[in-house]
Amino acid sequence: MVVEFTLTYDGALPSNGRPQQKHDIRKALHPQLKELWYNPPLQDYLSQTEQEGKALSTVDGHGFTAIVNQFFQFRAKLDILILKPEQPGGIVLSGGDIDNRLKTLFDAMTRPAASQDVPSDWIPESEEKPLHCLLEDDGLITSVNVRTSRLLNPTQPTHVKVVVDVSVSTRHVFGGFAILAP
Repeated sequence: MVVEFTLTYDGALPSNGRPQQKHDIRKALHPQLKELWYNPPLQDYLSQTEQEGKALSTVDGHGFTAIVNQFFQFRAKLDILILKPEQPGGIVLSGGDIDNRLKTLFDAMTRPAASQDVPSDWIPESEEKPLHCLLEDDGLITSVNVRTSRLLNPTQPTHVKVVVDVSVSTRHVFGGFAILAP
């Protein structure tokens, strides 16, 4: 099985993002991921994991789920476009280096693992119970392609638009060999 979809994010994407900043991005992606979770073709797979508690984790009493999870041996390929309000070559000067921005994005797409990953004062809205994330662990990413371009209508100097094309595939194991679906 291969499922492809696109996630979008508008806002700050700092290099070396703090837990609150990562959580804000996680919350911004949540409605898109929740829509995927409860509709075909993922609905059949993921509702089973949710019912069995396989894709649900709890951190500080808050529930989190992940579409790309180990239970179904899902893996993700990411094609990322980051539109930023800078002239070409201005990556380091105003917004931070691209690899640390990507680390912030990957952390934000990943289900929190420990209490320090969740703001202590966060009270989830009813539609955020559980909060839906893309990844159980960023180790489930098998491929990343990143492009940057200039954002021509920024609302502020730190604002970016991110478009992430995601391809989720199932890993099948036959006779000790892992075969990743195309």
